[in-house]
Amino acid sequence: MFILANFLIEKGTVFSLALAVIGLVVAVILIRMVVSQSEGSDLMKKVAGSIQDGAKAYLRRQVVTISIISAGIAVVLFLLAQSGKVHSAMPVGFLIGAACSLVAGYIGMRVAVMANVRTTQAASESEGKALNVAFNGGAVTGLLVVGLALLSVGIFYLVMTGEGAGNDSKAVVDSLIGLALGASLISVFARLGGGIYTKAADVGADLVGKIEQGLDEDDPRNPATIADNVGDNVGDCAGMAADVFETYAVSLIGALLLGTLQAGADQAALIFPFLIGGIAIIGSIVGILWVNVRNGSASRLLMEGVFVASLLSAIAYWPITSKLFPEDLQIGENTYSATDLFGCALVGIVMTFAVVLITNYYTATKYRPVKKIARASQTGHATNIIAGLGVGNMATGLPVALICGAIWTSYSLGDLYGVSIAVMAMLALAGIIVSLDAFGPITDNAGGIAVMGELPAVVRERTDALDAVGNTMKAVTKGYAIASAGVAALVLFGSYFLELEAALGHVVEFSLKEPVVIIGMFIGGLLPFIFSALSMDAVGRAAGAVVTEVRRQISERPGIMEGKDEPEYARCVDIVTRSALREMVIPALLPVVTVVVVASIPALGYQALGGVLVGTIVTGLFVGLSMTAAGGAWDNAKKMIEDGAFGGKGSEAHAASITGDTVGDPYKDTSGPAINPMIKVTNIVAILAIPIFFHAEPKEGNEAAEEKAVQEKVIESGS
Repeated sequence: MFILANFLIEKGTVFSLALAVIGLVVAVILIRMVVSQSEGSDLMKKVAGSIQDGAKAYLRRQVVTISIISAGIAVVLFLLAQSGKVHSAMPVGFLIGAACSLVAGYIGMRVAVMANVRTTQAASESEGKALNVAFNGGAVTGLLVVGLALLSVGIFYLVMTGEGAGNDSKAVVDSLIGLALGASLISVFARLGGGIYTKAADVGADLVGKIEQGLDEDDPRNPATIADNVGDNVGDCAGMAADVFETYAVSLIGALLLGTLQAGADQAALIFPFLIGGIAIIGSIVGILWVNVRNGSASRLLMEGVFVASLLSAIAYWPITSKLFPEDLQIGENTYSATDLFGCALVGIVMTFAVVLITNYYTATKYRPVKKIARASQTGHATNIIAGLGVGNMATGLPVALICGAIWTSYSLGDLYGVSIAVMAMLALAGIIVSLDAFGPITDNAGGIAVMGELPAVVRERTDALDAVGNTMKAVTKGYAIASAGVAALVLFGSYFLELEAALGHVVEFSLKEPVVIIGMFIGGLLPFIFSALSMDAVGRAAGAVVTEVRRQISERPGIMEGKDEPEYARCVDIVTRSALREMVIPALLPVVTVVVVASIPALGYQALGGVLVGTIVTGLFVGLSMTAAGGAWDNAKKMIEDGAFGGKGSEAHAASITGDTVGDPYKDTSGPAINPMIKVTNIVAILAIPIFFHAEPKEGNEAAEEKAVQEKVIESGS
């Protein structure tokens, strides 16, 4: 056992990176398994090809737009590094974080658009086979996200450790802030751009196709139907992949930062977060295998996969924790045992499974909240909207109570470092969780291809059954991402004030008696509302352009509705592509500008900026949870009615449910999910602002010596 403990201390980080490589290898195997499946008829291949071309065209243009902005920020960071304001490696870290975030999303999306047509063909044989193809396609994205995130942070950390930073762990971790910023900023762009694209196309297609023309979902006569299917991939695959990649990377970097600031002399505190991530990848692989070999309903199998991955990870964490921390971890005046730190990891695992179950309750068709919205649709459009808003607001209660309990428990067991371990354990399971999310758009696309590919009705029935589960899974993963972001933001806030104390050389307090703190909280609390308003407006404008185009095509070419002419699908694809790329820039830069403005006003300073972070975390958490839950519930209420409840398709209840679903689209797929990376960007930019805007006044003599001693005590806390 001594050999194991020695191995973990000396090679623990490298070992965790080897586990990440295993995750990527399994992802490649899954890609080969998906690609080996039949693509079906020539007509199916043609439809799938149009979706693939649209998705590739959008992402190519998005990469160009984001690259220009990223290059500008990298130049600013380079200039700051040259002036000694930030670590010299920060610009490189920024570019690495941005590039890996884009790669994770791009590859995941490419596999998803290859899996959709194969899922349709599999559904012509059985629902079980379609489930496996779609889930394996989604699992590729899940394993890519965790594998690339762990590798990018780990390799950069190891390189910096051996490149002149010496034993200064603080300098090494500081260099990682750039990587976190790059991943977070790209995530906001990907989430916003993809969300605006997918919901502008979806809303436009529904308003004219379903409500005005009475067309079914994915009817090939609808000029916006290809754009709608493309949007599922760029929003829910590429967008979610970039989102969870940055949350994972930021949480890992936050754990390293707190480990350095609170337990800088204990190397085990820096190795532990890496091992948590590596072990959970193996747990996720087993969970993915479980779903493939078992038979049963899609919803039950996917939940079982999460449970198996969580259980195996929890079992494996104990021997690793006990050997890594044979002696208590010293943080300040307190000591924490291996059992305490293992308890922190368990908190994260329990929180993951609990958030999944809670969100599933509020968004699945078999539970009361969705049935309530569907029932309310019988009395009109307004009552559907009212019921949906009520469900969304109520859905914040249990997750927030859970988050409060997780924070309190993990803090009691390990201080802020313990909270960061709980967050890392939660995000470490992203391999299996993101698999659930990417499963959704694959099954959604599969249904569209079944209709446009003129397959028998039974195929669409099978894909619709999987799509309903996929809608719930998408809501579940968004709730998971936002809940984890709330706790991760607390870790970043803790890093903010500890970094401040290290920079200023004295204890920092954020007292509510100080007006500037209250002012900062108001500004921060306002930020998620302005951010979501801008993104909702963007969807509205882009959807309006799609509606105009669809109406134009139908009125000018009557043969489209008669099935004699083929719509100009590319026109709608081009409209939403240009709109999404244009509209995403201002909301994405809003948190950066807000932090810089507050930090640069001397009358506000670091206390007001601390208030901004708290306000953003609190209101952002509620807004994000409410929007994603309401949107998912509205969507499944519509599907419930389309399956025959309360009058079925064509009824007044169905028309009302379409209105609710249309309102919920930007809620659950644009504004709500994008708040998650927005919170993180705000916190990371605030940490980055510390050496630029805030520093201690130069002192002389004994006063300077005393301040230096305080600063060293803060940095090495407990050593």
